[in-house]
Amino acid sequence: MTGARNSGFSAAGVVALVLACLLWGTTGTTATLMPDDVSPLAIGAATMGIGGVLLLVTAPRMSRGVLRDPVGRRWATIGAIGVAVYPLAFYTGMDLVGVAVGNVVALGSGPVFAALIEWLIERQRLSTRWLVSTALAVIGITLLALGRQEGGAAGGSAAVAALGVGLGLLAGFAYALYTYASSRAIRAGHPSRGVMGGMFGLGAVPLLLVLLVVGGPLLQSWTSVGLVGYLVLGPMFVAYLLFGIGLRSVRSSTATTITLLEPVFATVLAVLVVGERLSVVGWAGFALVLIGLAVLVSARRGARAIPPA
Repeated sequence: MTGARNSGFSAAGVVALVLACLLWGTTGTTATLMPDDVSPLAIGAATMGIGGVLLLVTAPRMSRGVLRDPVGRRWATIGAIGVAVYPLAFYTGMDLVGVAVGNVVALGSGPVFAALIEWLIERQRLSTRWLVSTALAVIGITLLALGRQEGGAAGGSAAVAALGVGLGLLAGFAYALYTYASSRAIRAGHPSRGVMGGMFGLGAVPLLLVLLVVGGPLLQSWTSVGLVGYLVLGPMFVAYLLFGIGLRSVRSSTATTITLLEPVFATVLAVLVVGERLSVVGWAGFALVLIGLAVLVSARRGARAIPPA
C-alpha cells in the first residue's frame, strides 16, 4: 500500500470529508433552534444514539462482520467510547460558550489529539505539510475563539466559559479517538459502512439510556421532533457514511485536519443565523483555517488513491 495511504491523502476522500463536515457544521445552529426546555444532553443523545442505530440497521451484515472479528470488535469498542462521550460533551460545551467557540474548540483540538494518538500507538511520523497546515489551522481557530464578541450566544462567568472549553476539549479527544479507531478497523480490511454501523451501534447503547432519562421534552413539540430528525438523517447518518468513505484513503490525523472546515462553516452560520459576532481578529482566524486547509490539499492531486475497503 503506497501512494495515498502513505501520504494520508486521496482527492475523493477529501471531497467526502468536506461534504461531511459541511453537514456537521449545521449542528450548532440547529441546536439553537430547539425549544428552551430541550437540554443539550438530550440533543446529543438523540442525534448520535438514534443515528447510530440507523447506521447499524442499514448495514447489518457488514456490521456483524466487524463485531465478530476480534480485531474489528476491539477497535469498534474503543471507538464506541468516543462515540458515546462526544455528543454529550460537544452539545453541552456549545450550550455554555456558544456555537462558534464550541465548534472551534472541539474540532480545533481534534488534530492535536489525533496526532498524539497516532504517535503513541503507531509512532507515526507526521509530514511537514501536515504540521504546517495544522499549525495554521489551530492558530486560526484560536483567533476565532478570541475574536468572538458578545451576541446571540449564551454568555456567562469565567468559570462557565472554562467548563465549556473543557467540555469542548473532551469532545475533541473523543472525536479523535473514534476517528482513529474507525481508521484502524477499516485498515484491517473491514468495509467502512460496517465499521460505522458496528462502532456507532455500540456507542448508541449508553446514549439511548441517557435519552430515556432526559429526552422527554423532545417529544413535546413538532419543531423539536423535526429538528432532531434532520440531525439524525443529515449530520449523523449521511455525514458519517461520507466520513467512512473518506477514512478509506485518508489517514486519521489528516482527516481531523480537513474537518477543521466544520467550525469555519459553523461560525458563518452562527454569525448569519444565530446572531453571534466576530471581531477583525476572529475573521483573521477564519482566513487562517482556510489557508491551513489549502496547504494540506495543495500539490497532492497526483497522489494515487487506494482501492475502497
